[in-house]
Amino acid sequence: MAPRKRGGCGCWAAVARGLPGACFRPAAAKAADGDGGGAAKASHVHDAAGETRYLNASNRELDINFQTNHDGENGVDASIEKKTPHKLLQFTFQELKSATINFRPDSILGEGGFGYVFKGWIEPNSTSPAKPGTGVTVAVKSLKQDALQGHREWVAEIDFLGQLHHKHLVKLIGYCIEDDQRLLVYEFMARGSLENHLFRRALPLPWPNRMKIALGAAKGLAFLHGGPKPVIYRDFKTSNILLDAEYNAKLSDFGLAKAGPQGDKTHVSTRVVGTYGYAAPEYVMTGHLTSKSDVYSFGVVLLEMLTGRRSMDKKRPTGEQNLVAWARPYLNDRRRLYQLVDPRLGLNYSVKGVQKVAQICHYCLSRDSKSRPSMDEVVKQLTPLQDLNDMASASPRPHSTQRGKVHR
Repeated sequence: MAPRKRGGCGCWAAVARGLPGACFRPAAAKAADGDGGGAAKASHVHDAAGETRYLNASNRELDINFQTNHDGENGVDASIEKKTPHKLLQFTFQELKSATINFRPDSILGEGGFGYVFKGWIEPNSTSPAKPGTGVTVAVKSLKQDALQGHREWVAEIDFLGQLHHKHLVKLIGYCIEDDQRLLVYEFMARGSLENHLFRRALPLPWPNRMKIALGAAKGLAFLHGGPKPVIYRDFKTSNILLDAEYNAKLSDFGLAKAGPQGDKTHVSTRVVGTYGYAAPEYVMTGHLTSKSDVYSFGVVLLEMLTGRRSMDKKRPTGEQNLVAWARPYLNDRRRLYQLVDPRLGLNYSVKGVQKVAQICHYCLSRDSKSRPSMDEVVKQLTPLQDLNDMASASPRPHSTQRGKVHR
């Protein structure tokens, strides 16, 4: 097992930004740079030239210098060692193997496109594993080997979350890079994903919780968009919104995040990635990416929270499989919009809240990206909805009979 090393190489700048003064170089990268003399194995091609090109490009794009203040939290600048709230911890593979009890199946929290997420325990402010149920609970994301795209996203996670710190972004604690092993260690989010609560739980997510989650997620996006060098999240969806024990929302999985347009540029041209059903139409058609692309995705998620329906559902009747297309005619119709409300809520929702959420969805989902609001504006609109008590159960309107016409 390769030892951890300290050095001054430039190819791992993404890691070094998160862990000032520390840089680890895998054997393959050393070989490619002529530092070690050996030829890299075929399975490590991405660790050398491809990775170096990616990191060098992203370093130029992402030398972020936030000067904004969202929720009282500032971003970071070039002097990251002085500004960064915490340094990333560098774990050995053996430490994480012990922390997750040998990555045993019953510790799996979830599975993504490029690997599993395991539950583990470490000692506070340390890389040392702890006994289950003691110390600090963490989530350990393991990258499948020989996954080039997954490796790039792994690097992007460090690149962004190593710098960005906000109460509505999941905290990256550390990483492991040894031989073929690539792992990331995050804070543990006790209530899992919004997706699970909306679509996979027997009990419906209460309306006040939905509004709290929507506001938290909106604040996370507003923070990313708010600096002079904005970050576009590019993969905003229910499965990437994680919840702590108090239902505070935090954005996770920054593998597809992209540095936003600078100067006179109006957009970033890039390959189209993301999840079908959430991506903005102009981005899918042209590859032109702006912060308003994220706003559209937020509108889709907010609509999912309003309706209890997935953005795409092939099990639905024809005409209802695409949530946005089905719901759009109702959003701006004050008489019919209550037919959109998740039927599992019964009448346990705010009447004014539903009206306002439908209005926000309508504008966020505008076909003209320039007509969409900024995430700062969305935050302002969502904030007053947190304390509404005008529940439909106390209203004389027969909302439940109206909803019955479309939810069968």
